[in-house]
Amino acid sequence: MKKGLVMLLLIMMLGLAVVTFAGEPDPSGAKTGGAADVVGASSNAPTADDLKNLAVNEPLAAKLADVVGHNKIAINFVWTLVCGFLVMFMQAGFALAETGFTRAKNAGHTMAMNMMVYGIGMLGYWVCGFALQMGGVGGVATLGGGTGLLDGEFVIKLFGKDFGLFGTKGFFLSGVTYDTAIFALFLFQMVFMDTTATIPTGAMAERWTFKTFVIYGFFIAMFTYPIYANWLWGGGWLSQLGKNFGLGHGTLDFAGSSVVHMTGGVAALAGAMVLGPRLGKFKKDGKPNAIPGHHIPMAVLGCFILAFGWFGFNAGSTLAGGDLRIGVIATNTMLASASGSLFAMFYMWIFYGKPDISMAANGMLAGLVAITAPCAFVNSVSAVLIGAIAGVLLCISVFFVERVLKIDDPVGAISVHGANGAWGLLSLGLFADGTYGDGLNGVENTVRGLFYGNASQFGAQIVGVLVNFIFVFVVMYVFFKILDKIIPMRVAEDVEIEGLDQAEVAVTAYPDFSVHKTQI
Repeated sequence: MKKGLVMLLLIMMLGLAVVTFAGEPDPSGAKTGGAADVVGASSNAPTADDLKNLAVNEPLAAKLADVVGHNKIAINFVWTLVCGFLVMFMQAGFALAETGFTRAKNAGHTMAMNMMVYGIGMLGYWVCGFALQMGGVGGVATLGGGTGLLDGEFVIKLFGKDFGLFGTKGFFLSGVTYDTAIFALFLFQMVFMDTTATIPTGAMAERWTFKTFVIYGFFIAMFTYPIYANWLWGGGWLSQLGKNFGLGHGTLDFAGSSVVHMTGGVAALAGAMVLGPRLGKFKKDGKPNAIPGHHIPMAVLGCFILAFGWFGFNAGSTLAGGDLRIGVIATNTMLASASGSLFAMFYMWIFYGKPDISMAANGMLAGLVAITAPCAFVNSVSAVLIGAIAGVLLCISVFFVERVLKIDDPVGAISVHGANGAWGLLSLGLFADGTYGDGLNGVENTVRGLFYGNASQFGAQIVGVLVNFIFVFVVMYVFFKILDKIIPMRVAEDVEIEGLDQAEVAVTAYPDFSVHKTQI
């Protein structure tokens, strides 16, 4: 009876969303893109009178401009959607990497989390996450269309300045959000959010109950991620630090070193602390035991899939297929991944005697995480240096988290995404070379970092890192603590010893093989 009432309530909520938010922007796309996107492309946007005069004086030119403008926006749509599809495919990379780096007896459970976080996160983001993040963005000129309808930022006044906190339009992706441009933007932003939601599943693997994972998936997609993302990408207060307080162009994060990766890494840190280490991970004297993953080829393949999808992650964040900076962005992304992998391998080889392939694979991801924020603003030499530092930082961080903090992270997610997400944000403030970003966040001139004469941009990046850590850690730690009191997050000891597959998700990943059941 209770289950039936819950299902009925969910259906009624869907119906209410449809009825309450009836709207009519441009769901067909017929009115999206036109002469205004051509005439005003290189200067101030044209007025209605400008377009009228053009139609009267140059009717053929007006018609041609209308077609060209429509096609320009169509190119942006196609580019953004295809890149979004690439980022969605990264979910397969995460699933393979996390499952390969964990034990065979938990492979089905780890895969199930990576599978279901996609659907859970998406629906939570659809309900309110997108609205909180992008509902006050005002307009995304490069994408075009109806994004100007999302003008509902909740703002408070502090020190005589506006501080945007979250959006208020776009719930259930209905009403004014029933628009072709907004739907395209939703898809692209959703797959970024889902990357964040996936990251803690690796750090908390092999001892996490599936039911509490489901609750977590909705929470981070609906609240934690969207609010911080709004502050940088939705017109919120961190993006306005330059305009309001003269700190460069405000906190910048081109494709998500902090918004996506550091948020996921810090949430993973909070979750792993509350959950505690796996049985047998630490000896009585506190020294860690190695618990090797069961399928390194699977994990390495997953890392390569992630690297492939990352081209959509970074270059797609232009939202504009006509922005030729995409060549620089994609190449910087590739170079940083290579140097991250190489220098992580060198570090392990020099200090531990062997070139550890698992660390090299994670080093590639570390380089990618680090270059994600600065990829559009730096040259190739800086990209290689950023990746190299990321690879070394990964190795140092992994041992620090395990041996000093005594936190068990089976896949290194805290170090790959948390530590290097912070490094990526800071590196933008150091290495931005002033060749890109003119007018970004309403600030004149291009983006320059500390090494190119602008210390204030580095200051804005430091603020972004501190705010991310404080906000995300506090919110997620409190959430996990409360959740654990209501519904225990950790599986029973006998289940952990036996393996989570059958007990938690009713499958056995390898039914025809004998797997080790204990780790002592």
